[in-house]
Amino acid sequence: MKAIRIHEFGGPDVLKVEDVPEPSPAAGQVLVRVRAAGVNPVDTYIRSGVHAVKPKLPYTPGLDAAGEVEAAGEGVTRFSAGQRVYTAGSLTGTYAELALCEESQCHALPERVTFAQGAAVFTPYVTAYRALFNRANARPGETVFVHGASGGVGTAALQLARAAGFKVIGTAGTEEGRAHASEQGAHHVLDHHSENYLEELTELTGGRGPDVILEMLANVNLNRDLGVVAKGGRVVVIGSRGAVEINPRLAMTRDAAILGMTLFNTSPHELESIHAAVGAGLESGTLRPVVGRELPLAEAARAHEEVLKPGALGKIVLIP
Repeated sequence: MKAIRIHEFGGPDVLKVEDVPEPSPAAGQVLVRVRAAGVNPVDTYIRSGVHAVKPKLPYTPGLDAAGEVEAAGEGVTRFSAGQRVYTAGSLTGTYAELALCEESQCHALPERVTFAQGAAVFTPYVTAYRALFNRANARPGETVFVHGASGGVGTAALQLARAAGFKVIGTAGTEEGRAHASEQGAHHVLDHHSENYLEELTELTGGRGPDVILEMLANVNLNRDLGVVAKGGRVVVIGSRGAVEINPRLAMTRDAAILGMTLFNTSPHELESIHAAVGAGLESGTLRPVVGRELPLAEAARAHEEVLKPGALGKIVLIP
């Protein structure tokens, strides 16, 4: 089968298409025929070797995929050949024609959700859900500010927050991105390139500030977030590409909390609960993954370049 393989950490050029043996499922495992594989910024950090998670080389990247069950190993009870599933991680990587998963890493994909959309579920929606509800302990009626709302996680956060009864404010750097954020559930959308957008945010919240800020680029925005968050507010750091200097007094005067999070720290119990909620949203149509671009598997290097560019709309997926 065809798969993307990485033999050394480095730039996008280390992503190579290779022929590798087809895996077969052992007891408790599921083999998935990948119809679409999701590309996330975290994939690029792992590939470059700067992430805390460093897989053993060589490896096939990718956590997110959607497709059909090709075969199920002994003892698997939840899935059988032909069922539509999305993956929440895998044993062999998802940038491939086939992905081997533990049974617990597979989840039913409703008929109304395309395979490309299914590849946009796991990392964006579980990250957004965990940040909003498990880390920030956000409560319906509060104001949520999604700082960088047009990408995969931002889109998921907007849909989740709007459906749960929050006042939702987002930002995007392009007119197209702002229109997208509005379509995905934001009550108000601000241009984070505007000099006074944080003043607009304060006005929109009646001078109080947002209760929860979901931050996708903390190395640029964290200190600014602390200057506008409400008293008792929470800033959840979802993404950061470097160090940042902050003034702790801003957090002190607001009794504000800075909460870090990473998907890899999610416990099995948390994951079970989150997937139940996300699955219900997919089935009802409340959650609608947005695919911004589909690229052939062979263009994985291009996908890794595109996913880090500003102004991304929705999710980039690879089609084997």
